[in-house]
Amino acid sequence: MVIVLGSGPSRGVTPVHLRIREGGVAERVLMAGDPARVRYLSELLDEVRLINESRGFLTYTGYYKNFPVTIATHGVGAPSALIVLEELIAYGGKYFVRLGTAGSLISGLRIGDVVLATGAAHYPGGLFKQYYGEDVCGLSVPDFTLTKKISEVAEESGLKHVLGPVLSSDAFYAEDPVFAKKWSSRGLIAVEMECAGLFAISLMRGVKTACVLVVSNSLVEDLGHASAGDLRGKVIEVAKVVLEALTRV
Repeated sequence: MVIVLGSGPSRGVTPVHLRIREGGVAERVLMAGDPARVRYLSELLDEVRLINESRGFLTYTGYYKNFPVTIATHGVGAPSALIVLEELIAYGGKYFVRLGTAGSLISGLRIGDVVLATGAAHYPGGLFKQYYGEDVCGLSVPDFTLTKKISEVAEESGLKHVLGPVLSSDAFYAEDPVFAKKWSSRGLIAVEMECAGLFAISLMRGVKTACVLVVSNSLVEDLGHASAGDLRGKVIEVAKVVLEALTRV
């Protein structure tokens, strides 16, 4: 079976962090921040091969139900995630789903619950100002069709999930109950670190992105903080839903 993967670097970006041979990246990409998570999720693919380990951004390509899929590490925070996104786009990626963790901003969301992001707020400045070239409130929303497809597959699979907007924060240890109360009062349900950047730049680059989050802790209830090991079973369950959705786009 011969399947053509993505083309070589394009859009004026010459990848310097991911060392991948031309044709190595599939159009469908599942992304996660933790390389350990990427490593075990790669086991869901057939004929999988490691195509990058430069900078610790472990990246694998294989097949899921005969569809080529890449599973890539994007690191922590929007600057890291956008380096990886830009370079994967240059290598031919077109559909991207981030599978990450998040802290709950509202009561009722429990550890292991699944949030499908419908948009992402963020603080101004930083990388957003650099990309926009001015102080504007750019749009940070996922692709509707891809997000809807993930939700449909989740329902078919019996995976309970909540749809809602999230906050992308740059300062993990600056988040506290006051922070949570402020942002939840604005209608946001969870906090993480990458969605807003991924959504915004995907709109600029003309690719499709969605984000699925597994709740690891709460900023409004004392639920503790789930480890990567604690969440592994749920993450694999969610990944199977995401991979199935990617085969239908």
